[in-house]
Amino acid sequence: MNFPTKSFKQFRLRFKKVSPLKVALFATTAAFVILFAGLIFAVAAVAYFSKDLPSPTKLTNRQIDQSTKIMDRSGKLLYDVYGDTNRTIVTLDQVSPYVIQATLATEDAQFYEHPGFDPKGFTRAMISCAIHVGCTGGGSTLTQQLVKNTLLTSERSLTRKIKEFVLAMQIEQRYTKDQILQMYLNEAPYGGQAVGIEAAAETYFGKQARDLTLAESALLAGLPQGPSYYSPFGAHPEYAKERQNYVLHLMTNGWTDRTNTHHQISTQEAEAAKAETLSYRDQGGSILAPHFVMYVKSLLTDQFGAAVVDSGGLQVTTSLNLDMQQVLQKIVTDQIAVDSKSLGITNGAAIVEDPKTGEILAMVGSRDYFDKNYDGKVNVTIMPRQPGSSIKPITYATALKQGYTAATTLYDVETTFKGADAGKDWTPVNYDGQFRGSVQLRYALANSLNIPAVKMLKLVGIPNMIKTASDMGVDTFNDPSRYGLSLTLGGGEVTLQKMVGAYSTLSASGVYHQPIAILKVTDSSGRVLYEKPQDSGRQVLDPGISFIISDILADNVARASTFGAFSTLYIPGHTVAVKTGTTNDLKDNWTIGYTPSLAMGVWVGNNDGSAMKSVASGISGASVIWNKAMKEFLKDQKDELFTRPDDVAQLKIDQFSGALPSGDAPTREEFFIKGTEPNTESQMRRRL
Repeated sequence: MNFPTKSFKQFRLRFKKVSPLKVALFATTAAFVILFAGLIFAVAAVAYFSKDLPSPTKLTNRQIDQSTKIMDRSGKLLYDVYGDTNRTIVTLDQVSPYVIQATLATEDAQFYEHPGFDPKGFTRAMISCAIHVGCTGGGSTLTQQLVKNTLLTSERSLTRKIKEFVLAMQIEQRYTKDQILQMYLNEAPYGGQAVGIEAAAETYFGKQARDLTLAESALLAGLPQGPSYYSPFGAHPEYAKERQNYVLHLMTNGWTDRTNTHHQISTQEAEAAKAETLSYRDQGGSILAPHFVMYVKSLLTDQFGAAVVDSGGLQVTTSLNLDMQQVLQKIVTDQIAVDSKSLGITNGAAIVEDPKTGEILAMVGSRDYFDKNYDGKVNVTIMPRQPGSSIKPITYATALKQGYTAATTLYDVETTFKGADAGKDWTPVNYDGQFRGSVQLRYALANSLNIPAVKMLKLVGIPNMIKTASDMGVDTFNDPSRYGLSLTLGGGEVTLQKMVGAYSTLSASGVYHQPIAILKVTDSSGRVLYEKPQDSGRQVLDPGISFIISDILADNVARASTFGAFSTLYIPGHTVAVKTGTTNDLKDNWTIGYTPSLAMGVWVGNNDGSAMKSVASGISGASVIWNKAMKEFLKDQKDELFTRPDDVAQLKIDQFSGALPSGDAPTREEFFIKGTEPNTESQMRRRL
């Protein structure tokens, strides 16, 4: 901005005439006024919010947090997150010194020095509450956490934060520091039913709090900030280990006790504790369908927050069929025990879904969740693995979208694809090393031939195949440039859950449903917090395409030349579509199959990624588990046929060429989406 030269010079002259003393006096007066106004405001705020506060004497006389109950679809209890609160009051001299050190180092290192609040942390929290919609937390001392756990709700707001501050000050005046610390240790939530350090020691390690080691104390001290998230029994037990390591790191920086003495553990002690193998108490009997329950807890935590899930008294009705779950778990466990020595298989997983709704009916994440000598808590149904040939139906569904048919002829001959594997030439082979020459698409898919599948992917294009997969719920192939033609043989990682969702889409006439695990959630007063939406799904494939792929996968005659007429893929008396998959390195073996009302996938292998000894796809491994479970689930059910859409025609074709019949040549019947049938003008034969 341009000032008139004369006026600006006059302004500078007048400013120079102001005495520095006057400036200092003015600044001092202004600062005093602001400070005084702030003090008046603070006193007024404290007075205002103090009038409706609960008395600090209610610390030991209040309503106990209510448990969250997770139930199956019929109301059978699977897991009581708190249950009847397990609480045993202890004094500080009954608690391991490691617990006290770990708790203070983690929650409030200056506990014995501050008056109940940390000025810097409290100021940050106030600013956060004022700026954001809802407070983001932080800045709480151990005394403030005691207030939050016992006297106030977990609501995140500026008002609640001020009340927390006022009560913390009152508690600091009424009780000694040792009493406050003791109350905190008896009130802190450690997950599940464990409220208080004594219950936590018993729940997790089967011992008293006085006997906890440094490693055990560090793990428990890290739980109250997120009992579900950091639980070693949760969906991600690795988070518990990461949290324990962080607590041990904090303990090496020390804390100050009541005598102003600075304490810390040595780096050597911390490293020894990190390396210690913890022996957890057996959690069996207190939880049913554990992998599914932990999966549901993770979903609930994402939606409602850990505090509400751990102590909000939620009533959760899930999609699980407990009877089906227990049958499937037993079959998986028993069969892995049989195959462990002969086939080198140490683990198995399975998932069952209702293809009409996407509801998860059973989820077996491993052969034994509770095995102490085995990493059974890992839920393999949601872990990425390579699917082998079980991905091929998606390639062929993409082909049908582009006008190819079940009668399209491909050549199963030795073929080298230039630059197809990381820029290198690649010559794929079939699982048996044989070549079959001219073969129609129906038989190429039914017999899981590799070379025709690779040729078909080259024709339809990798991006188009990935688009079809994503539409069907397999959204892990997020960058087409990362993959080559081996993608159709299982060269990309997927999860069993997503693969079952894709096969469910084929079952449901091309309608994709998001996987559903939770049907309804209510709070302790019965108010509905969530209810499964009445979602009709999303049409992602033409019904005719889904029907033809399903018909091929259910064609026991078409696959007989490879798998035999009575393999483990055959379910007598029932029309069942099914596909197997085995990786070339024998690390993963899959079987996924479905009827119009039931979709089930099974995986077997080893958690550490080591190869199995030998697996004959369709004869052993996952298919045996799949066969036994499918027979059990369908034994009292009528046979269901896949619905043939109006735009699908059935024609007689030449058995060998796939063209219209000619002369006395043998014929067979085939399904075509109208408009793609062979005719006299163009036989629709593609020799590839």
